[in-house]
Amino acid sequence: MYIVKNALKSITRNKGRNLLIGIIVVVIACAATISLAIITSATSLISSYENKYDVKATIGVNREQMRDEMQMDRNAPDAEKEDRRENMNNMFNEANKMTTLDVENYGDSEYVKEYYYQINVGVNSETLEKASMEMTDENPNGPGMPNGGRGGRENFQNIQSSDFTLIGYSSLKAMEEFINGQYKIVDGEVSDDISSLSCIINTELASLNDIEVGDEIVLVDSTDEDNKITLTVTGFFDEEEETDSAMGMFTGSVNNIITNTNVINKLKENNEDLSLSLTPTFILTSKDVVDKFSAELTEKGLSEYLSVTTNLDEIEGSTQTVSNVKTFATTFLIITLLIGAVVLFVLNMLNIRERKYEIGVLRTIGMKKSLLSCQFIIELVIVSFFGLLIGAGIGALSSVSVSNYLLKNEQNNAVAETKNIEQNFGGKMGNHDFGKPNGVVQVDAIKSIDAAVDIKVLLELMGIGLLLTLISSTASMISIERFSPLTILKERS
Repeated sequence: MYIVKNALKSITRNKGRNLLIGIIVVVIACAATISLAIITSATSLISSYENKYDVKATIGVNREQMRDEMQMDRNAPDAEKEDRRENMNNMFNEANKMTTLDVENYGDSEYVKEYYYQINVGVNSETLEKASMEMTDENPNGPGMPNGGRGGRENFQNIQSSDFTLIGYSSLKAMEEFINGQYKIVDGEVSDDISSLSCIINTELASLNDIEVGDEIVLVDSTDEDNKITLTVTGFFDEEEETDSAMGMFTGSVNNIITNTNVINKLKENNEDLSLSLTPTFILTSKDVVDKFSAELTEKGLSEYLSVTTNLDEIEGSTQTVSNVKTFATTFLIITLLIGAVVLFVLNMLNIRERKYEIGVLRTIGMKKSLLSCQFIIELVIVSFFGLLIGAGIGALSSVSVSNYLLKNEQNNAVAETKNIEQNFGGKMGNHDFGKPNGVVQVDAIKSIDAAVDIKVLLELMGIGLLLTLISSTASMISIERFSPLTILKERS
């Protein structure tokens, strides 16, 4: 008890020195509070944001394997090149012949929550006229864009040999163009019977052919004229325009006909040689099982020319700005604590040197070194405690505005980087999605960080304050151990 009373008297007796220590502690506490609040909130925000979206895996061309094969082909002797190319083409064609049975086999995994797929096939029609790029008497207004856009590019070879692209979905969840707003029903509806002989068509195609909801259309296998199927039109859809098309009056999906996989399977039953393009999507249990799922598919026989791709980059990319702010806050916190520890250590050393005579007297009258060290530590703890309280209060008031200011700057830097890339293309690529891989979902950007100071942050701050106090107190303990009371009194006299 005597030590505590003596520590309090010493604090009031040396107001100037302790005030300086207190101000330094306030600055350190304020900076640490803001940093800890940002780090804690950003970590929670990133975790919840990533958990908000499903981790989706698809199977696509293994471009790395294809590049390696092409490089080997380029370096091969002329006599082997033709054989190698033919073999590679055969392997690639075999790899692309994925069936629904393959998808079911791949989807039967502990790493998959659910799966769905879409099948594309080129068809003609006895009752529909396609939108054409060529000038005709029926289309005097100019060229249209057949099967272009996102739906057409996936099946370019199919489109070249057929008038329409028939797209079959295995479930409503597979209709991602409607989920993300790329397509929108403007009349009628999508049949909830996923096995019905029904379809929806583009409003422009319906207008061109004078089709109404409830009418029937006849589709014909592009490789077998006897293989036909009649579908009922249950609705019309529009495609969201992303660019001003200068190629004509039609949208990219005008010649796409949307139905279910049952319709395409019926066409396949009557023509086993019908060429289909199947695109599966697997909803994984978490982002941590991507590599395991990919390895499992390889064991199940997935071709080396195909690989598993996910939307992880897109999801993580949406939190990149927050991650950058978190990294900055972590770095700032470490630097602040290192500088703070050094400054407090030096101040405590100076404090000890100024109070050498006091130490000598107390040691001469019989106070133990351990008790004397405790007194100096208690003084620093008391000053640091009030400094931490004040600093935490200031930091709590400032953390939200500071974190959102940093986030805004990071977002502005990202926008500036995108504009620089656009300028590299002549400034005409404003509608291109730079740097974002082919993900399955479009993720919204995080607009703010609610960097609130909670109990966790306060406990961490108190722990940091205690650590700094102990580090800076080592100066007093080292000095007291080295000082000889008789030597100190002789020097004083």
